[in-house]
Amino acid sequence: MVKAQRLNYGDRVGVIAPAGPPIEEDLKRGLDVLRSLGLDPVLGAHVLNQDHTFSYLAARDEARLEDLHRMFLDPCIKAVFCARGGYGTARLAPYLDYSMISCNPKVFWGYSDITYLHTAIYKYSNLVTFHGPMVASDLGRTPLNNETILSLGQLFMPKNITFRYPEFPFNSIQNGKAEGILVGGNLTVLADSMGTEFELNTDDRILFIEEINEPAYRIDAMLLQLQLAGKFAHVKGVILGDFNLKVSELAETQKVLRQFFMPYKFPVLQGFPSGHCTPNYGIPLGTRVHLDTTALLLQVEAGVN
Repeated sequence: MVKAQRLNYGDRVGVIAPAGPPIEEDLKRGLDVLRSLGLDPVLGAHVLNQDHTFSYLAARDEARLEDLHRMFLDPCIKAVFCARGGYGTARLAPYLDYSMISCNPKVFWGYSDITYLHTAIYKYSNLVTFHGPMVASDLGRTPLNNETILSLGQLFMPKNITFRYPEFPFNSIQNGKAEGILVGGNLTVLADSMGTEFELNTDDRILFIEEINEPAYRIDAMLLQLQLAGKFAHVKGVILGDFNLKVSELAETQKVLRQFFMPYKFPVLQGFPSGHCTPNYGIPLGTRVHLDTTALLLQVEAGVN
């Protein structure tokens, strides 16, 4: 496991759009938030150039890949923040220079579709990355959520973080204790990666899952896909983040989750506020966590040195 160095006041940080195009006004507000934290954000050359083949991509694959590589190669850049998710990172994963990333460890921060890059970078570069709020889609929102911003504080100070009930709205779907390396992210993206070289390894690990606005039958189908791929056979525990559900889907989705995890003996904690939600707490993927669903407690190792 490789950890990046912590950030300091005045550090220059890169902002890229490896998936969908950000809304420019949201991006500007998000950049101002980074500046308010004492950082000096630098936009990737292709974040706003609109030189794309498809409207759902921020730029051509080669251009988005170039931005990512340049940020990791530039010694003046101390962290790489993603502007938004959407779709497109799976198109980049086969072409990343993982050896170069491993030799230039930096904070890499994002979520949603960025899950594909989190999984790929951890697998092939052994770098701890961060599942956290993005520059345009979260930090650029109005009104701005203070707790979301405060979660970036972990990048400036290497200390373990404890999340506990009742400060956090945890509930236990399956009681127990477990320790392991934290992996995971967006459920749709994790399911999409099955059968590829970027498929998630969950053996002896704690799996984190979040989702956005999927009906209960889709949650059922994607969990089943992970199950049939063996992803729950040797997992140590599961953390369920925010699923951003429609009110009409809440009850049935809860029933799906309880019935799905009922046969398993590992602990399952629900209600961690990370994902497509407000507040959206950042967490380091690739670090060791302690999970206690009886005490409704989650302890996370620092993600930076």
